[in-house]
Amino acid sequence: MAAWGCVASLGAARWLCWRAARAAGLLGRPSRRSYAVGPAQSPPTFGFLLDIDGVLVRGHRVIPAALEAFRRLMNSQGQLRVPVVFVTNAGNSLQHSKAQELSALLGCEVDADQVILSHSPMKLFSEYHEKRMLVSGQGPVVENAQGLGFRNVVTMDELRMAFPLLDMVDLERRLKTTPSPVPLFFKGVLLLGEPVRWETSLQLIMDVLLSNGSPGTGLATPPYPHLPILASNMDLLWMAEAKMPRFGHGTFLLCLETIYQKVTGKELRYEGLMGKPSILTYQYAQDLIRRQAERRGWVAPIRKLYAVGDNPTSDIYGANLFHQYLQKATRDGAPELGAGGPRQQQPSASQSCISILVCTGVYNPSNPQSTEPVLGGEQPPFHGHRDLFFSPGLMEASHVVNDVNEAVQLVFREEGWASE
Repeated sequence: MAAWGCVASLGAARWLCWRAARAAGLLGRPSRRSYAVGPAQSPPTFGFLLDIDGVLVRGHRVIPAALEAFRRLMNSQGQLRVPVVFVTNAGNSLQHSKAQELSALLGCEVDADQVILSHSPMKLFSEYHEKRMLVSGQGPVVENAQGLGFRNVVTMDELRMAFPLLDMVDLERRLKTTPSPVPLFFKGVLLLGEPVRWETSLQLIMDVLLSNGSPGTGLATPPYPHLPILASNMDLLWMAEAKMPRFGHGTFLLCLETIYQKVTGKELRYEGLMGKPSILTYQYAQDLIRRQAERRGWVAPIRKLYAVGDNPTSDIYGANLFHQYLQKATRDGAPELGAGGPRQQQPSASQSCISILVCTGVYNPSNPQSTEPVLGGEQPPFHGHRDLFFSPGLMEASHVVNDVNEAVQLVFREEGWASE
């Protein structure tokens, strides 16, 4: 797809959002009317992959259009009319806690197995579940790691306490005495999300990598390839209540990659990269959609997925990349895609993944810091991860709408499910 197509589409997004909103009569406050379908409604053959931050919520506040969207998505019994999975690159909370939070905000019962956190696909890396792994992140990192199947994890704080001489940036935290070292040997590193003390985490991760898993020791030549790294959430930026985007875990990964490259002269490698836009995450989401449909007794296969997001670099890029993967898999069989690619080659019923960009989060056409090209025809900087090939066409959404409520209406019209 030509680069100018993406530029034209994103450059006209402000007009498209306003025009679509006006045509649909959505510029006022959401109404509280209910939506119903005729009694002869056939089982769904499509499902939704919904981003959370910037699509359904901003920080801890629900976006009003999300409430209207879920009134359309639910039937008179309060059940979802189509399969829905929530796909977020956040990872600093427990899966069931995120489900409870969404249930309270949306007024719709959300099960834990409908929520995919950025690190959820790590469940597939069973070969590391019994090995001692250093884990980085914040919040309930041990509980999250154990929920993913990892039974022998050590946190940054635990490593720092075992080897306090390794953490030297904060003068106030330096010990006045030299403790006896505690033997710890690591087999890999888990990066579940952005930590709080970046300087400590960067230093200790480097120590583990450069020592081949034996921090506190010194090696004349750092080993290469280094210990396996499993990382989730590649988002450089994300949108909360602030007017401008905030640093995401992708920024932390960029720091780690740059330090490793500078120190060793070699490239940091990942055994697995997950979270949007990795195909592995979309495969995992597709499987949850299939299971959800089976539980509801919907016998028709789910042929089409609609991915709704606010970030062109992760949500739109990922959905379009997965669409390409599905198309190629249908023609030639599943391709090999490296660290972000699928772990299991299972037949897929889905044939397409349609990307829908909303204007309520990272991408906002009224914001001068949006992803639109600058004057003079220059392309905006690519905010995707280093290991993603830059293809401007993959950041061009199939549809650009004002908000998630418009997205649901659009999909229902496409599928002949328009509300009565």
